[in-house]
Amino acid sequence: MNYGRHGVREIQRSLNSRTNKLWKSLLLTLLRGGVVAGVGVGVCAVALGLGLFRGILEDTPRVRLGDIIASGQATIVYDAEGNEIDSYVSMNSNRIQVTWDQIPKHLGEAFVAIEDERFYDNNGIDFKAIVRSGYQYAISGFRRTQGGSTITQQLLKNTVFTTWTDEGHNMVKKIKRKIQEQYLALEVTKSFPKDEILLRYMNAINLGQNTLGVESASLRYFGKSCINLTISECAVIAVITQNPSGYNPISHPDANARRRQNCLDKMKELGFITEDEYNEAIADTNAVYERIGLFDTSYRVSSSSTGSYFSDAVYDQVRKDLINDAGYSAAMAETLLTSGGLRIESTLDPTIQAICNQEAANPANFPPNSDWYLDYALTVFTDAGNKNFSKENMMTWYKSHVGKNFNLIFHSQDEALEAKDEYRRAMLEDLGIEDSAENYKETYNMTPQPQIAFVVSDPATGYVVAIVGGRGAKTARRTLNRATSATRSPGSTFKVLASFAPAIDCAGMTLATVYNDAPFSYNDGTAVKNWYGNDAAKYRGINSIRDAIRESLNIIAVKNLTVITPQLGFDYLTNFGFSTLESGDYYNGAWLTDINQSLALGGMTNGVTPYELNAAYAAIENGGTYVVPKLYSRVTDSDGNVILDNTIPKERQVLKETTAYLLTSAMQDVISKGTAMMCRLNGMHAAGKTGTTTDTHDVWFAGFTPYYCCTVWTGYDNNIAMTTKGQNAQGDISKAIWKAVMSRIHEELPDEDFRMPDGIVRCKICSKSGLLPREGLCDDCVIYELFAKGTEPKDYCTVHYEGEVCAYDGLIASDECPFKVHGVVTLPLIEDASLTKGSTMIVKGADGSQTLVTPATSSYCQHNALFFLKPDAYSLIEQQRMEMQLRAMQAQQ
Repeated sequence: MNYGRHGVREIQRSLNSRTNKLWKSLLLTLLRGGVVAGVGVGVCAVALGLGLFRGILEDTPRVRLGDIIASGQATIVYDAEGNEIDSYVSMNSNRIQVTWDQIPKHLGEAFVAIEDERFYDNNGIDFKAIVRSGYQYAISGFRRTQGGSTITQQLLKNTVFTTWTDEGHNMVKKIKRKIQEQYLALEVTKSFPKDEILLRYMNAINLGQNTLGVESASLRYFGKSCINLTISECAVIAVITQNPSGYNPISHPDANARRRQNCLDKMKELGFITEDEYNEAIADTNAVYERIGLFDTSYRVSSSSTGSYFSDAVYDQVRKDLINDAGYSAAMAETLLTSGGLRIESTLDPTIQAICNQEAANPANFPPNSDWYLDYALTVFTDAGNKNFSKENMMTWYKSHVGKNFNLIFHSQDEALEAKDEYRRAMLEDLGIEDSAENYKETYNMTPQPQIAFVVSDPATGYVVAIVGGRGAKTARRTLNRATSATRSPGSTFKVLASFAPAIDCAGMTLATVYNDAPFSYNDGTAVKNWYGNDAAKYRGINSIRDAIRESLNIIAVKNLTVITPQLGFDYLTNFGFSTLESGDYYNGAWLTDINQSLALGGMTNGVTPYELNAAYAAIENGGTYVVPKLYSRVTDSDGNVILDNTIPKERQVLKETTAYLLTSAMQDVISKGTAMMCRLNGMHAAGKTGTTTDTHDVWFAGFTPYYCCTVWTGYDNNIAMTTKGQNAQGDISKAIWKAVMSRIHEELPDEDFRMPDGIVRCKICSKSGLLPREGLCDDCVIYELFAKGTEPKDYCTVHYEGEVCAYDGLIASDECPFKVHGVVTLPLIEDASLTKGSTMIVKGADGSQTLVTPATSSYCQHNALFFLKPDAYSLIEQQRMEMQLRAMQAQQ
């Protein structure tokens, strides 16, 4: 460098240069501006960050302790003894809330050990865990994350931030949610006890296999309540929550076992378990996984996938009552039932239901060979789209190609499979498509036939204690329940309910009232058929109402309903609780009504269900008091608040007590010496009524004891006639099942007679007239009968007659009769005028009594003197015959 004089001057000149000074000033200004700008930007950035952070916090949900609870709980159904028998679960609702006294201490400790070891020390956020998680994320190349959330944060994620799974790869949303989650974790920890946070966490978390919460998981994996879990089992469940799929002990037992080992190690390290407890749990490593899924489920009446017929019926009844009685909308009722955590106390008796299930599956109650009903659907994949074929299409094709009697009923399952394969090949061939599995999809199901359904109830309370809705495998929930949903013709069971009950109750009839079992037609001219044959020789003549109940006489039941009017029978059936009756309506241009004479034999538009028919017969056993049948007693929410109270019976008097007892007495004869003698119970009083429809499409038996009422139905699902003869006769299935079920139900119960109410009297009558017997005339026909006091007969027999009779035809002689002699005759029965034609008249007997006779019944002779004097009126042979008969009559005198 030049430090000479000349150099120094140059330096001074440069330093004093205006240009240099300007550049320096400019640079200094720019530097100062940059610093100010930088500070400003920093301040703005900080302000913006603070603003964003404040905005995120302001957007954070405001929660109370009551809000930090998992939404969606399974509804649990219990039997009458408090056992869990089923649950109704929608997606993300298979949860059962439990309290601390229902959770073992080591289960909570296992979760703390594996998920948040500093849970009781941190303030809701674990900074060490966050740093560790960030470090692991960084060294993995920002690809793998490691959990840093505390139990408090996980609880919030499962209860408040439930949409976190929708974030995907959106980092902004994740950061926002994480900030809010940590903020709330701090707030929650300040406000709520740690144990309460841990309890709610264990009730909320996903533990695989569609189980939410520790109780559901414990029941699913180990078949027991979580309070009974061992330390080894606690560890198995606790390690699942980090990855419910990857650590599922059923599908990934090895992965679960490795993490379980870590859990047990940490529990010992933290002092939660002793060395001995640790060693015991380690020794259980192999056995614990062998126990999973092999627990006993015999206490349940249904499987999780198909339910039971009883629980299906409970679901429908509770849903209906939530809408009609509690005021919920249909949508709200469904939500409550599937995710509202309801607790339903059902009326199911587990012992009786087990008996019913066993007898429904018992081959001894059925003929040797069952038929099979095929339900089939086929979808064929074509270039133009899918082509669908139903079982109805299959039936149409078979009727046109094979035989018109084809009805989807097969004698074996192999035969059914061959038929559906033949139909599939034909459809594929018609479409020009190869018969290869990738070209079609088919579904089919086969149910054994004939089918059955039955209901058992307690008449006094209306509690339904058991239901069987069909036999064979139940394939899904809320499928056809033949006990509660399928309506079938009630047949002769309606003789009691529609005809004889109202007649005795309010129409002046008694069990002794008699009718003539003889040819009779409905008002439209159609003959009433008898189940025992329609030949003239098979008609049974004069029979009482008691006889008609015992022998199930069709003509007498129809005659009786004709007399009391079908409207009265219809009104009584309505009061008996039948909801399927038609009072009258147009359908396809035709007037349909159940108010007709055939109602006496079960002739109705829609039929009835076993459920409602059983309730009607239970009313007879219950002294004429109808109790609305019920499937549950109470419904509460998960906190124990009562939503539906069904404990008080809904009842009404449908019959007088005396009427109910008289009907019961007659139906005891049905079992002791009538159409249902095979239903006799050893050491137990029983009464009942058979029911068979035309061509044996439906067969019933409804009967009761002083304890229970049971109604059984048998028939084909497609309503074809059953076989009544030969080795495979199916007509007695209902009676066989009733006998088997009721015999077992009553094995340990003491025999009791049906209670006789006040107002029942016993009276001597003539069985041919139902009236007081005439001494010396009715001696061979005298019996004793029961009556409601005040209805016993006051008049004497009108069938057995002593006085002037016609020697020619043996009838009461007219005043002009030329063959008049004194004699004793048995007259034709005089029935109600609505059943006969012509007028009536009174004739006097030898004892001065008056007898009502109807000329149309030929009880009064048609001969007179003028008619006799006409020689062309009779042939010589006819006159000789009359004279011989007259001499014979006189000789008897």
